[in-house]
Amino acid sequence: MNDLSSPLVLFISLALYGVLHSFLASRTAKDWARKQFGESLFNKTYRLFFNLVGIITLLPLLLLVLWLPDWLLYSVPAAWRPFMLAGQGLALVVLAAALSRTDALDFAGLRQLSSRADTRPLVTDGLYRWMRHPLYTGSMLFLWLLPEVSANFFALNLAITFYFVIGAVFEERKLEKVFGEAYRDYKSRTPMFLPWPRPECF
Repeated sequence: MNDLSSPLVLFISLALYGVLHSFLASRTAKDWARKQFGESLFNKTYRLFFNLVGIITLLPLLLLVLWLPDWLLYSVPAAWRPFMLAGQGLALVVLAAALSRTDALDFAGLRQLSSRADTRPLVTDGLYRWMRHPLYTGSMLFLWLLPEVSANFFALNLAITFYFVIGAVFEERKLEKVFGEAYRDYKSRTPMFLPWPRPECF
C-alpha cells in the first residue's frame, strides 16, 4: 500500500497557505495595515505586497510536490490523451480571454504605485458574461485535465480547487460591498464557474 503521508502533508501545507492568503485579503489585515502605514501608502503598496507574499510563500510548497516521495495515481489511456490535451488548450484560451478583460497591471499591484486607489470597474462582458470566475475555471480545467497525475499532484489539484471555491465566495462578498446592487444583479444571472447557457446570454 502506498504511503499517504506525502499528499497529506501537501494538502495541509496548501490549506495553511490558503488561510494565510485569505487572512491577508481580509478586512482585518487591511484595516491593520492601513492604520500602521497610512491610507496613501496602503493604497499604493498593499496589493503588490499581497501578491509578492503569495508568490514567495507558494514556491516552497511547489518544491515539496517534487521533493516528497510520490507515486503515479493514474494515467489516462493513450486514445484519450488528445482529448485531454485539447481540453487543456481550451483552458489556456479561457485564461487568455479572461485576462484580456482585466487590467493586468492593476491585478499585479503595479498600477497602484502611481495612482491613489484601486478603481477597477465591474467587468461583465467577454467570458465574464458567461461565468463570474473564468480565471478560476480555466485554471481548474487545465489542472484536472493532466493526462498523468501523481498522488502529490492530485493533492495539489484538490487543495487549489478548494482554495478557488472558498476564495471565490469571499471575493464575491467583497464585490457585493463595492458594487452593491449591480453585482447582486450580475450574480443572479451569471453562473459561478460553469458557463451554462441562459436566455439572456443570447
